[in-house]
Order: sequence, then C-alpha cells, then structure tokens
Amino acid sequence: MKPQSAAEPATLVHGIAIFDPSTGDAPGAELPGVLVRHRRKIILAIQLLLIPLAYWLAYALRFDFEIPSRYATVFLDTVPLLIVLRVAAFRAFGVYNGWWRHVGMFDLVALVKAVTISTVAFGALVLVVGFGGAVPRSILLLDWGAAVLCFGGSRFGVRWLREESQPDAWSRGGKRTLIVGAGNAGARLLREVHTESAGGIHPVGLVDDNPVKQGWRIHGVPILGTTADLARLVERYRVEMVVLAIPSATGEQMRRLTERCAGVGVEFKIIPPLGELLDGRARLSQLRAVRIEDLLGREPVRLDMRMIRADLREKTVLITGGAGSIGSELARQVTSYEPARLVLVEQAESALYFIHHELMRKYPRAEVVPVIADVANAERIDHVFAEYRPDYVLHAAAYKHVPMMESNVPEAVRNNVFGTLAVARAAARYGARKFVLISTDKAVNPSSVMGATKRIAERTILGLPELRDSRTDFRAVRFGNVLGSDGSVIPLFRRQIEAGGPVTVTHRDVTRFFMTIPEAVQLVLQAAALPEAAGRIAMLEMGEPVKILTLAENLIRLSGLEPYTEMPIAFTGLRPGEKLYEELMTEAEQTVPTGVEKVRVVRTNEGGADVIEGALRELTTGLAGENVDEILAAVELLVPESVSPLSERCRTGIERGYRVAGIPWRVESAGWPGAVVPRSV
Repeated sequence: MKPQSAAEPATLVHGIAIFDPSTGDAPGAELPGVLVRHRRKIILAIQLLLIPLAYWLAYALRFDFEIPSRYATVFLDTVPLLIVLRVAAFRAFGVYNGWWRHVGMFDLVALVKAVTISTVAFGALVLVVGFGGAVPRSILLLDWGAAVLCFGGSRFGVRWLREESQPDAWSRGGKRTLIVGAGNAGARLLREVHTESAGGIHPVGLVDDNPVKQGWRIHGVPILGTTADLARLVERYRVEMVVLAIPSATGEQMRRLTERCAGVGVEFKIIPPLGELLDGRARLSQLRAVRIEDLLGREPVRLDMRMIRADLREKTVLITGGAGSIGSELARQVTSYEPARLVLVEQAESALYFIHHELMRKYPRAEVVPVIADVANAERIDHVFAEYRPDYVLHAAAYKHVPMMESNVPEAVRNNVFGTLAVARAAARYGARKFVLISTDKAVNPSSVMGATKRIAERTILGLPELRDSRTDFRAVRFGNVLGSDGSVIPLFRRQIEAGGPVTVTHRDVTRFFMTIPEAVQLVLQAAALPEAAGRIAMLEMGEPVKILTLAENLIRLSGLEPYTEMPIAFTGLRPGEKLYEELMTEAEQTVPTGVEKVRVVRTNEGGADVIEGALRELTTGLAGENVDEILAAVELLVPESVSPLSERCRTGIERGYRVAGIPWRVESAGWPGAVVPRSV
C-alpha cells in the first residue's frame, strides 16, 4: 500500500476527514504510513475507549446525566472488570476481525452475541464480588443497549460516511438502465455500482414478476413493474440498456426476455454466472452480452469434479486431438489439476502452437509437451507412447463433419477407426491406466459414415479381446453436439449473420442435443474417474433436445436483428447422412445411474470378437485398395443397427425405405450425394 504524504489531505465528507480504521483505507487517499502500520493498535484503542463510554452513558441515562457520587465510585470500581470481559468476548466472537467498510448483518449478529455474553458475565460477577446492591439492574440493561449502539453505530457510521464520500455513480451519467430482477442479485448489483463506481450504468428502475415487490424501492431505486411492462417502461424512462439479473432464470425465461428486449430495440446484457463470481473470474458489475448457452432449454449440468484432482495429479496425461475444440478445453482443465506432464498430440501445427503457448502463459510451471503426429500412423504413435509412457489417454482426435465424411469414406475409416485402434493398442502395450474414447450420439443407430465409424471405435475398444484383456481400463463417453465447437452450427450461423445472411437451416423440425464445451469436457473427466464407467459407455442426461431453427432465431436476436424480417432464414434440406433428430442409446442398450447426478453408464454387450476382428481385416483390405464398396460392406458388418445398407445409400439415388427410431426415410434426390429425409416430407 502506498503511504499518503503529509501534504495529501484525507477525503472530506461535510468537512470531516474520513478513513476506515479496520483497514487504514481512506476514500480517495491513503493514510499516513505510521497509522497504516499501527492500525490494529488504533482499532483496539478505539474499542477500549468505547467500552467505558457506553458504560458511563448507561449511568448518565439512568440518573438523567446527574450521577450521584456514590454511583460514580461504583462506575470507577467496576469498569476495569467490564473492559476485561468485553475484550475477551469480542475476541471470542471475532468482532475485531470485521472489515468496517463492508460491515453487514453477520457482523451485527456477532456483536450482539459478544455484548450479551459479556453483559451476563459482568452481572453475575458483580454480584459475586459484592457490587450487586450497588449496581442497579437497570444499568446492566442500559449498558447492553449503549454498547450495541456505540460499537454497531461506529462501524455502520464508517461505512455510511465512506459510501457518502464516493462520487455518485448514478449522477455521473452512464447508460439509463432498467434492471430485470429485484432479488439478491439485483440488489447487490445496485450496491456495487453505487459504492464501487462500476458498470457505467445509471439505474432508472427495476422490474420483477413478484407482485409483492411492486412499489418497493431497493437502494433508492423503484420497482416499476413486471417483465410484461418492459416495452412500456423502456419507452417511458428512455431506457438505453436492460440488465438481466436473474441467476436462477431458466432457458425459456431467458428466451422470452431477450425476445422482448430485441423487440423494443434496446441493448441487453446479463450478470456473470455464479461460477465465475465464486472463482474470482468476474465481478457482479462486469456485465456481458447474453450468449447462446444462456438460452439452452435446460440448466447446464454441473458435475462433481472433486475426485478428478486425486485421479490426475502427478500423472502423465496424453490427449489426442489436443488442439481441437474439445481437446484444447481438455488440456486447459487437465492442466489445472496439476498433472506431472501433459502430452498434446495433434496434426494441425498452428492450432497446437497456440494452445501450447496459452497453457505455458497461464501455467508457467506445468510441463506441456506438443507432439505433431497423425493418430493413424501406428509407428509414430508407438514411438510417442514409448517415450512418454502416459498414465491417462484421452482420445479426442476424430473427423466429425457428417456430410464431408459421406464423400470421404476411406479417410473417415482410417482416422476414426484405425486411428483409435492405433492409440488404444499403444495404450495397452505401454501400460496406460485408463483410456477414454470421446464418442458421439451419432454413433447410435448411425445414419452416416461418421456415426458408423464412431460406433465401430466404441465396439473396438470395449470388445476387441487384445484390448479388453489388457491391464488398461478402456471406457467411452457419449454426448451430443457441442455449442461453439469448430465447424459446428453456431459459428456457421454467426458467419452467415456477419455476411448479411441468409442463415441456412436444413429443416424446420431438425433437433439436436447440445452441451457447452466446458460441460462436455467435465463429463469426459468425470467419466475417467467414475468406477462405474470402467469398460462401459458413460452418457449425460441431456434433457430435451433443442430445435436448430430455434437456435438460429435466438442467435439472430442476440445479434440485434429480427428473424425473417431483418435477417432471412433459408431451408436447404437435410444433408447426406443427417437425421431429423439424434438418440443417446439404442433400444437394445440399458443405462444405470452412477454416483454422480445426471451421469449414467450404458450396459452394452460388445461381444462377437470374431466378427470384430474379421471386419477389421476386411476394412484394412478395403483401405489398401481405396475400395469404398468393400469398406462400407465391412462397416455394415460391424454396425448392423445402422440405417442400412450404407453402401447403396452412398452410391445410388434409388428411393429406398430406411428407418431411424421408427421414422421411414428415403433419398430425396437422385445421384450422389442424396439427402436422407423423412418419407413424409
């Protein structure tokens, strides 16, 4: 703390110099260094002076400020005992540790307890030592009240004077703001904006749907109405910005609020989420734009990650696809758990450089090893495992774009199937403790080559005898689409909006399960630690699927535009291999709960080792000759539950019935590629 020079006056409030005796803080100035160094002694001295002052005030009130001489003697004889008892009680209840500038109800309760205990003890002791007849009982009651008033009043007085000394943030300009939510978050936001001069906002009022709160004022700001009155209030009070201060709002409530804000053409922001406030990444007044994640149809799932640190600490962790959307977030979260070494395997040189640089800047003491490698290069992968001997393998490397893999079948199989097999075999060969495959809901009843290859990867790591019988614990994680991942629908929509549109949606009724990137990564790490997930597929209870059209409309509104009128939406038809909706498990699979809420494991029998081994040999032969028909025939053998026959769908435009979860499907157009759509469309 920089000492204040003698020439620098303390801040004046109505001509009075103000400082915080608990910290040495002076609004707008610092205390002289000597006072800062001895501030605790100053606090104690003030407390010691207030004890006899409150006791004397009790006598003065009792005798109308004309204290008889004999009671004055009693006062002098008993005040040392009271001081000792008060100081002991104050220390026991932590009264001296409070920060006066932030004094609140907790501090007041502690003060009342300390004063009450010391008063009771004092009353009992004066009787024992012979002053019972001399000290009137009314003095004890008056002293209790005077002590609470003096000690509590001094603390709240310092806080009031300090806040009064602040230039009024609400009178210095800033955007005229309407705050939605008159609960704890809204009240805290108002106080922080006022006392800390933060946020750059000028609150003109609050709205809340609780009818009991109508007409109230919070920190002097009136509650003007409900969210239904938003448009009227924005116009009447010339509101420039709306702040959503409802941490408990559901996705549906957030959607309604953003639609209303967008409808009246006013800027809207939201307070940071609770997690960011708790870990110090944000303050309440650091408002941010509403993100598409805030409009999910369910609350984000928060998983119990306490067991992860013990599982990963001082271990060597290898992540394939370590610079991708999921892999890079895995790297960030794994590094925070202090592994002995983190090995990032990635084909993309630039992306790997940037995530390595980011981790080194954020975790300078961590050992992060960037490795350029193709997971399908078994010899290279073997060399990497021989050198680093990982304890954990998180396999995120995969080709994931459904339509692109439909027309690049050999590469989809080479990377997603044989890349997984190469990494899994190396993990077993070099004694990795755990191997976690990151799978997808598209592996369930797959209608695409990409989904089928991911299902084969699941079957391979869980059913291939050489892997199943090794010491390595193989498991998989299955989840839906990830919001904001590279190449996903949200970045595509944003680019289309920036380009002036149109925003393209394949079908009005297409739905998907969605997760945020951090949420998906937490599930992967949770699955790696759960005992119940050994040798199984873990999945998240993801709630209701979200319509892609709804996502597009919401994203347009978040960009300050109105769907259809200001930003067109075009429907292009389902692309090759796409379904109207996805599933998380087949009818033959069963799930069982785990020790973590909303995480379940799939009971699946990946038997038929002969079939797996034989089909893998056929895939190898087909890849060697780039024979797509032979490759697809082997894929269908490994994934009999797929929308089949894949080979005919990939090569012909003949109208043919397919079934996905009971829906009849057909190829819409002749030639390749042909979009798979419901027969009723």
